[in-house]
Amino acid sequence: MSLRRALAAGLAAGACLAAQASGIGTAVGFHSGLLTPFCQPTKTQRPGAQDRVLRFAGAVQEVLSASGQEVALISRSGLDLRRFGLRYSHAGVMLKDGGEVPWSVRQLYFDCDEGRPRLFDQGLAGFLMSADSPDLAHVSIVFLPREAADALLLAAQDRQRALRLLAATYSANAYPFSLRYQNCNQWVAELLATAWGALPDGPDLRQRAQDWLRAEHYRPTPVHIDSHLTKFAGGFMPLLHLDDHPSDAQLGMTLDVSLPAALEAFVHARWPQARRVELCLERHQVLAREGWAPMDAGCQARAADRVVARFD
Repeated sequence: MSLRRALAAGLAAGACLAAQASGIGTAVGFHSGLLTPFCQPTKTQRPGAQDRVLRFAGAVQEVLSASGQEVALISRSGLDLRRFGLRYSHAGVMLKDGGEVPWSVRQLYFDCDEGRPRLFDQGLAGFLMSADSPDLAHVSIVFLPREAADALLLAAQDRQRALRLLAATYSANAYPFSLRYQNCNQWVAELLATAWGALPDGPDLRQRAQDWLRAEHYRPTPVHIDSHLTKFAGGFMPLLHLDDHPSDAQLGMTLDVSLPAALEAFVHARWPQARRVELCLERHQVLAREGWAPMDAGCQARAADRVVARFD
């Protein structure tokens, strides 16, 4: 990661960038030449790394298929946020029959080519290829109880409501209780609210979704900025904003942002019977762990972990 990206990584915890994917809709956005450093890939993946990611995608798909479910929440590691105590940066809704290929991820991405946020359906392999470090990748899948799953599936496949929730302007560190901006994980949070709050379509759907989340005690993830230099640098980065955050947060060193950890905590509190499976890819194997305890750093196996695939 370049120094410029590293300085902004703490503020950009919710970054979700895409050069191309299969879009289901668009929203009015903006474009700037300053986006170029963020939208260019940090490095080209070697053929061996691509092969491992494809095998990892196959292992993840086997877990999905064995679940008997048609929808799930999925999160992946993306930006390297370990210095901020974060593993997962990007979440979406996994749909068995939602796109052109089985098990595609419906998600919000900032479209670098068009300079605006869009909703994309993306195959599992492409979703995983976007990670910064293909040699050590993590995926978390949450399977919901029937009532919650049915409602989420209905909302995710309702094109009009899904697009209504898409904000016009993207911010990687968007404040979850403001309509000014939105990041990828916040779109998922508002979709959950629409589904589980049985919110009908209408021009104020985003506001009602945020009101429901606040009333149901949704707690965004506090992202602790590690230095004033990082915060100062973030002020000059595209796709990062502070003007939607409360004034005390703008002056402080902690920003509340929707991240996969917040989504999973909310789901676990609301639906304790939900089932979570975490998978990690190390260079030569894929491990799986069931439960809400996070896997160890470095994809180190514990007694209860399963090896679901081995590579040469």
